[in-house]
Amino acid sequence: MSTNKILMSGIVAGIVAFFLGWIVWGMILSGMSESMSGSATGVSRGEDGMIWWALIVGNLLWGFLYAYIFGKWANITNPATGAKAGAIIGLISAGAWDLTMYGTTHLMSLNGTIVDIIASAVVSAIIGAVAAWMLGRGN
Repeated sequence: MSTNKILMSGIVAGIVAFFLGWIVWGMILSGMSESMSGSATGVSRGEDGMIWWALIVGNLLWGFLYAYIFGKWANITNPATGAKAGAIIGLISAGAWDLTMYGTTHLMSLNGTIVDIIASAVVSAIIGAVAAWMLGRGN
């Protein structure tokens, strides 16, 4: 798979990750923040305190992760296959991170941990579908 295709796929998937994150965690799940949070306070930044460059780069890196795995290792170019692989990657990576954080910090409640893992799997499925679609264009 060409480097240009992987880069373009990563950029588009990263943009989708950014906007999906805003919709899912910033809008849909924002009302659940009290029931999702652990006992730690002052952890989340308000919208006026966001470090936007870091948020943008972080989401682009998610897009590049899917594009690289799909383009270099797995040869996934079909959106349905990308969605399945994305959901699995999201479920495993969020599960590993969230359960470790739940077990070692006061950042999230068990309910919040489970909700975040499910939300991550759904968002990752969409990111995976977009990355695969971009990689498969023109084939």
